[in-house]
Amino acid sequence: MPLPSVYSPAEVESRWYSEWESKGYFKPRSDSTKPPFTIVIPPPNVTGILHMGHALNDTLQDVLVRWKRMQGHPALWVPGTDHAGIATQNVVERQLAQEKLTRQQLGREKFVERVWAWKEKSGSTIVKQLRRLGASCDWSRERFTMDEGLSKAVQTTFIELYKAGLLYRGYYLVNWCPRCQTALSDEEVVHENLKGNLWHIRYPAQGSPDEGIIVATTRPETLLGDTAVAVHPSDDRYTALHGKMLVLPLLNRPVPVVADPFVDREFGTGAVKVTPAHDLNDYQLGQRHNLSAIRVIGSDGVMIAQAGPYAGLDRFAARKKIVADLEAAGLLIKTEPYAHSVGHCYRCKTVIEPSLSPQWFVKMEPLAKLGIEAIEKDGLRFIPERWNKVYLDWLHNIRDWCVSRQIWWGHRIPAWYCQTCYPAYLKQRETTPLSSGTLFDEKKAGIVVSPRKPAACPNCSGSNLVQDEDVLDTWFSSWLWPFSTLGWPDKTKDLESFYPTSALVTGQDIIFFWVARMVMAGKFFMKKIPFKDVYIHGIIRVEGGKKMSKSLGNIIDPIEVIDRLGTDALRFSIAQMTSEGQDLYLSENKFLIGRNFANKLWNASRLILDRPGVSELKEIHFNEAALTIPDQWILSRLQRLTTDVTRALEQYRFNETARLLYQFVWNDFCDWYLEIAKIQREEGDPAVAANTNAVLVYVLERTLRLLHPLMPFITEELWHHLGYRGIEAAPSISLAAWPVPDEKWINAGAEQSFERLQAVVSHGRTIRATFRVPPAQKLEMLIKGSKGLELIGRYEKAVQRLAGLETIRCGADIKRPAGAVSSPVSAQGKFDLWEVIVPLAGLVDLVVERQRIQKEMESLETRIGSKKSRLDDATFRSRAPADVVEEEETLLGELQGELLKWSESLKQLQ
Repeated sequence: MPLPSVYSPAEVESRWYSEWESKGYFKPRSDSTKPPFTIVIPPPNVTGILHMGHALNDTLQDVLVRWKRMQGHPALWVPGTDHAGIATQNVVERQLAQEKLTRQQLGREKFVERVWAWKEKSGSTIVKQLRRLGASCDWSRERFTMDEGLSKAVQTTFIELYKAGLLYRGYYLVNWCPRCQTALSDEEVVHENLKGNLWHIRYPAQGSPDEGIIVATTRPETLLGDTAVAVHPSDDRYTALHGKMLVLPLLNRPVPVVADPFVDREFGTGAVKVTPAHDLNDYQLGQRHNLSAIRVIGSDGVMIAQAGPYAGLDRFAARKKIVADLEAAGLLIKTEPYAHSVGHCYRCKTVIEPSLSPQWFVKMEPLAKLGIEAIEKDGLRFIPERWNKVYLDWLHNIRDWCVSRQIWWGHRIPAWYCQTCYPAYLKQRETTPLSSGTLFDEKKAGIVVSPRKPAACPNCSGSNLVQDEDVLDTWFSSWLWPFSTLGWPDKTKDLESFYPTSALVTGQDIIFFWVARMVMAGKFFMKKIPFKDVYIHGIIRVEGGKKMSKSLGNIIDPIEVIDRLGTDALRFSIAQMTSEGQDLYLSENKFLIGRNFANKLWNASRLILDRPGVSELKEIHFNEAALTIPDQWILSRLQRLTTDVTRALEQYRFNETARLLYQFVWNDFCDWYLEIAKIQREEGDPAVAANTNAVLVYVLERTLRLLHPLMPFITEELWHHLGYRGIEAAPSISLAAWPVPDEKWINAGAEQSFERLQAVVSHGRTIRATFRVPPAQKLEMLIKGSKGLELIGRYEKAVQRLAGLETIRCGADIKRPAGAVSSPVSAQGKFDLWEVIVPLAGLVDLVVERQRIQKEMESLETRIGSKKSRLDDATFRSRAPADVVEEEETLLGELQGELLKWSESLKQLQ
């Protein structure tokens, strides 16, 4: 069928994707002797829809997988989704709220059934959208973090870590979200700088109410749980009060003064209140001084009975009431504005509450050593390399991981509690001084870790044991992803064949959440790192530097871009913008680059397919004796392109891959060789015409293969229309062999010769544009030189056509006539320095042109002065975002370059 005149992405994309998937082209080939190439997809939340971050991440992964598949590796891209515990539970709870129901009213079993029903109905949205993106995942291996196999892996992991002494039940201070009603790990807390106050409060001395200590706090509501006031041991202001008792404001409870080097003498008054149940630093200080811990804020953020008269108030309402009561009692000395960092829940943005709570923890220090070893001994590398340090710094300062979550959707913890022993033990622990440590004595507490209900309590031998109500952190299943998706803990063929995986492509925001934990898990359970390369891409931003945000209304929806411009336009534009380690600055217009490039490729292919003789071409064959310099040039450029594109992909330089292909297709192939091909056909030499057709098809076919990983749909369509002549038979371009350079066609001499012709044509075009010679006006060109001018004679017709010339005269004795402009064509290899001269007298008004150029230069000098003043302003440089400063510097350089060009043009007319 003839190629349609206009490319229709929607029609092409739906047709080809269903063909690829139905015919199993995404499965790893079983007949290859090459090592496998494996990537596991960072599993998107089952609640999610495709956003631009997914489009970036998954496009880059697909580029790698398609490239390796074409190289003949058994390429496997494992897809899947994450159950996203808190996020998914929140979605279903909101649905229940619309029905005036709560999960508690529904009950655990029916609530979990409701979540599964929601997942089956709505949870496949992002999977369908990944198909629209062209993701070549092996969907027959799709996994879900709560499917049967992965649930088995999670349970096995919990039990093995427990047996190894790396998992424990502890009474410890955790990050608590009052909205989600669950503990959070440190990595799930997002810190934001907020404007608040620093309240200075007097704690009277017991028995001497006129004496005492003034403390400064940002959280006066927690003073109700104070069990001490701390000062620095070397602070002479408070030496006399060491060991004395103060009276807790409002509740009149005695609290001691303790000396601890942790206290910052320069902060506030140099004295701090100590609330071990609601502050991590205070908790650790309490352990050192054998203090008790009194909880005054409940799990819902409401003050509890221990808060005395403030019980029942929301924590922030209590803050206002406490401040007012302190002021009324004469104990509020002063209030001053104070900006400080406040932790928020990563999911719902609620201010978190540090709270003392019994939870399950993973001991991370022994595992962190494995993560460090991965870099130092096993060859794990981050790209860009600077992320190595970030990764290692976190591991060197790691804290134990709180893995229990107080929600219902997730992997239920395989631990059982004796209903006689555990409540009694817990009550005892709540009143035990902090110096006794955090770990539970699990036998005395009646705790049993087991996949099944145990027969008896290890402490009292009773049979009334109940499973833990909590579930595991979502990341507890995700850190097993590279091997659990391949069948672990069972010894499967997939696990044997495809682990370790080859590379991971991800964002910087989950290096700690996910990447580091996967490395530790892989080393601990599989004794091998899960991947060698970790490519960290930048963050998606809009032009100007802001992150994309629903609240800011600056979201660019990738599906809308696909609907409007096509998937290949989106993918190519993303790759073209992905510079190693740099953030991406997007705008709607930037996707036009990909759309215009796709149209250029389509139109060029149509032009080739419509050429006389192409449809009869059954195989690629060159008459080498009849190959012209342009033929040899484009063949040589293609071999170099093949080398450069392969090297760029090997180095994860996606933007360089796109740049190389864009430059070759748009400039070398379309703007130059296709135009030359028209001229060569008109010259009437049958051997040259046949060669030209063969070269066109050969170059286009190989270029389509090189482009396929970036633009899979349009390349598949064009490849089939081309008939993939003269190459190894394959049912799809996605299975065709990746091109390798053919040294036979690399010809430096032909490249040099053709580049000289290009330079002559470009100079003629530049002179025409600079001095506004009308397109229809033919020019005369004089070329002065002593060597190599026979090249011009051989390709005179092509140079004339491409530069819009009427005549060309060449020679060593040519003199520049009055009213002419000239440009040098620099010497290369066998060529001398040529001078290209174009007479303009009689074609343009030279006086008017001089005046115009002078005005252009004056305008540019004004703009350059303005840019310099701005960049010389130290205030601007210190306050403006780095990308804005960089953009200003780039614009200044461009303006200065433009001024130099105009200055040279003016000299030509003197």
